Amino acid sequence: MSPGDAALLLFATFGTLVLLRVPVSFALGLACLPVLLVDDRMRPFILLNETFTSYWSFVLLAVPFFLLAANLMNTAGITDRLIDLSKVAVGHMPGGLGHINVVVSMLFAGISGSSTADAAGIGKLMIPAMVKQGYDVRFSVAITACSSVMGVIIPPSILMVVWGGVMSVSIGALFLAGVIPGILIALSMMATVYAYAKIYGYPIYHRSRLAELLPAFARAFFALMTPTIIVAGIVGGIFTPTEASVVAVLYTLVISLLIYRSLTVRQLVHSIYETGRFAAISLFCIGTASAFGFLLAYYKVPAALVDQIVAMELGPVATGFMIAAAFLVIGLFIDAIPAIIILGTILFPVAEAVGIHGVHFAIIGVISLAFGLVTPPYGLCLLIAASIGGISVIKALKDVAVVLLPMLAILTLVILWPSLILWLPSVFMPRFL
Repeated sequence: MSPGDAALLLFATFGTLVLLRVPVSFALGLACLPVLLVDDRMRPFILLNETFTSYWSFVLLAVPFFLLAANLMNTAGITDRLIDLSKVAVGHMPGGLGHINVVVSMLFAGISGSSTADAAGIGKLMIPAMVKQGYDVRFSVAITACSSVMGVIIPPSILMVVWGGVMSVSIGALFLAGVIPGILIALSMMATVYAYAKIYGYPIYHRSRLAELLPAFARAFFALMTPTIIVAGIVGGIFTPTEASVVAVLYTLVISLLIYRSLTVRQLVHSIYETGRFAAISLFCIGTASAFGFLLAYYKVPAALVDQIVAMELGPVATGFMIAAAFLVIGLFIDAIPAIIILGTILFPVAEAVGIHGVHFAIIGVISLAFGLVTPPYGLCLLIAASIGGISVIKALKDVAVVLLPMLAILTLVILWPSLILWLPSVFMPRFL
């Protein structure tokens, strides 16, 4: 089969299965079967072989461990300490609880690496509190869902761990590259909250004194040290990303059991169970997506696409927008991890061919895929937040669109100004650039 024939058969089968509401992880594996049966050189056993081969990756061990650290933080009530700190820091601004929601999500993103953990953990606390204080439930759901996407942009990010492992890009450099766009996205969302507060007259808290700020900071200090330890350890070469995820779990256990003493044995067992359940879903997706990606590579689909793009003579900027558009579209329908393995591996050679740095390409992809977490029909974070708020997803869409517009501007800035996100990696990890 030609690259075009193979791509058509693979994507047509996959698209049909998704439309039939087959779970994406199963659809990816089943889409491989027609190609394996049609080509005489192939055998169905290749599907199993490539799926299980993908699990022989030390880097992927970071996925369940970062998820466990996030679950332990939520279960142990450490999120409450972050909320108290955010309250005294930004609660006095117009739309105080909305700003607290964004800042807590940013702080929690530096601990969890997971947007869904953020949406569930922060949403359970913030959405009812915002509604009780008079905030519109649609806005409360929208700002909670949209701010949760920082979990995959601000380090440590599970998506960046997967991206670095699949495409052999420095995970430490990716972590550093996500810091500035993550902060800019948080500021843009706070600006949106400010505008909403001025229009609708949302309440504020009193301005906190320094005497209130220092105790709140002290209570949250050990939790805030988690991202510092992880990122500094990776950048400094003290441990690998996988080892960093284990350190995050051990550190979380120490502060939860010995310092804060807010975690029981029963809660610990439940957190481990929940982590295993969610990690199994993600890792199964990685396995079937890897088999799908193997067939794309075998039939040289990425190489054929590179030839077509090169023939169009697009520059780095135009190619950057094309890459962002591709990730934005695929993120509407499937989870970010299989999207990285399938589309990322196809577009990576395209980005290299026009001179887009691998770290820059990754950040464009991760931010673009973050939109898919809050946009239907997939929109997992929006589904979680809407469920907590007790409303349908459709009712929150208008406010979600308003909150996402500034984030789209940040994505445009990242595409046009690569030095913005490459500056920190160039300072602290120049050998990887």
